[in-house]
Parts: sequence; C-alpha cells; structure tokens
Amino acid sequence: MSVFANLVEQLADLLQPLFGASAAAAAIVLFTALVRLLVHPLSRAAARGQKARTALQPKIAELRKKHGKNPEKLQRAVLELHAEEKVSPLAGCLPGLLQVPAFFLLYHLFSSDTIGGEANALLGHQLLAAPLGGRWVDALQGGAFGGAGLVYAGLFVIVAGVAAFSFRLSKRMMAANPSVPAAGGEQMAGLGAVTKVMPFMSFFTLVTVAVVPLAAALYVVTSTTWSVVERAVLYR
Repeated sequence: MSVFANLVEQLADLLQPLFGASAAAAAIVLFTALVRLLVHPLSRAAARGQKARTALQPKIAELRKKHGKNPEKLQRAVLELHAEEKVSPLAGCLPGLLQVPAFFLLYHLFSSDTIGGEANALLGHQLLAAPLGGRWVDALQGGAFGGAGLVYAGLFVIVAGVAAFSFRLSKRMMAANPSVPAAGGEQMAGLGAVTKVMPFMSFFTLVTVAVVPLAAALYVVTSTTWSVVERAVLYR
C-alpha cells in the first residue's frame, strides 16, 4: 500500500505542472492506461479467440443438425470441437479478471485514513472540487449541482455514453456470432441468461461509480472506456 501510494504521489508530482490540483486524478488515469497496456496482449488474444469461434460456426451448424435431438450430446460435441481447435469459450474473461487487483488496490488506498502508520496524504487530493477519497453520497451533501456534484454528473454522462455505445456494439457482435441452440431452438444451458445480460453489463458501471471512492471510480471509467474502444477496434 505505501509503495503504491508513493508511486501515485510521484506520478502526481510529474503531472502537477499540467493538471495542477487535479494531478493525482490524472495520475490515476495514467496508471489505468498503463495497466490496460500491460493487459492488451491478452485482449488481442481474446479477440483472436473470438474470431476463431466465429470460424467454427459452420462446423457447429453441422453438429446441430447431427445431434439436434440430443441436447447433452450436442453440448458435449461442441465442447470437444472447441478443445480440438484449441479455442477457449472463456478466453475473453482473462483480461478483465487481471484488472481486479488494481481496482481493489486503488479502492483500499483511497478508503484508508492511514498508510504505514501515517495519515493518508492522498485523501487531500481532488478532481476539480471533488475529493478523490469521497463518494457520490458525500458530493450530494453540497448539492447535486455543487462543485463535487457536477464532477460526478460529468462522470455519469461519460459512463452512460460509453455504456450506450457498448450496448450497440455487443448487440451487433452477438447478432453476428449467435450462440449454438440446442434441440427445440433453445440455447445451450446457461448461455441464454448470459446472452440476455451481456449487452447491459456496461450500464452496471454507473452503480460502481456511485458507490466507490472517486479514485476507484476514475479507474473504472477509464478502464471501461478503454475496453469499449479496444473491442470496437479488435473485433471489427
């Protein structure tokens, strides 16, 4: 924690001539970008996996015709096909999972009053009028249209815009790569619910931004925006 706190402080000092009192917030955005750059090779691998799964659709269609009356056999055959072609249906989850530690590190860093037995100096940093250690409910105490409230309003607008774009992108991708149905036209077990929920996932970011410290919210907003742009480029 203290090592990471020092890293954020040093980045803030470097960015202070450009961003002034909001230098620590800029440092968090830069840190998020560095994390995403490190994870980018895995995102590219996930995109290649998605394209490989798309290429398997003709073979899956044949399996559907062959085992359409036996849902369990169809599922087993599809899984075996993925194994033979060395294509993992879960490969796209890895980039997101590897970012979880960075998020929780920021969350705890800006939720702690002390670090290494000393007062947490990072809590004194702000993004414009909003403390990086504060939350949306804290901002509302100064009014929804106060300085801190407007900062959160801006974040909510950004998240809503990114989520809307992500929703359209997910719908288009899922229409181009439909899940394999089992007998009777129903999707394979468990996939139906995932298919319905997936396009709405980005909207859940609004809830996260509202309940976590502003520093962690900045990480979420930056990472989510990066993810959507990355998907639009890699999956085109």
